[in-house]
Amino acid sequence: MSAEKDILEYLKKYKYGSHIKYKGVRVGFLGLPDFEYYKNQTLANKCSSLKTKGFIKEVNGNYFITYKGEDYLNKPIKKIFNKFTTNKSKNDPKDLLIIYDVPQDETTLRNWLRRQLKTFHFVMIQRSVWVGPSPLPRFFILYLNEVGLKNNIKTFKLEKGYKE
Repeated sequence: MSAEKDILEYLKKYKYGSHIKYKGVRVGFLGLPDFEYYKNQTLANKCSSLKTKGFIKEVNGNYFITYKGEDYLNKPIKKIFNKFTTNKSKNDPKDLLIIYDVPQDETTLRNWLRRQLKTFHFVMIQRSVWVGPSPLPRFFILYLNEVGLKNNIKTFKLEKGYKE
């Protein structure tokens, strides 16, 4: 097929305002990001955020990616963490205290842990201190070791159940 036919096929396919997306970003004819559909303020805010994080730099009005930005792009995609269930109920005595310290750069892992503790009917006392029914599921504890959190979590069995 000739280039002329390719162009005509493309224009025919996207004649009525439909558009192509690549990785969630609207792209134009050449497959390059089509930034005209973003508000200027949105683009300015995102560029400012990227500069603050050190992912891009601006030289004479032109933006360039930094080594830090390239490293960020090359990082593995977010891991999908397992979900666990429990046979405990909300009314079971809350006699297990969990204290954890997850590193700041592991936000997704920390958020997953909080959601999981809520699933196990734990109650937050402070941001990293939770109390709930014991024991934790065995597979959950094994998984904590697998994702590298085992050493960041301490559990304490309470003599009396915690009352909310």
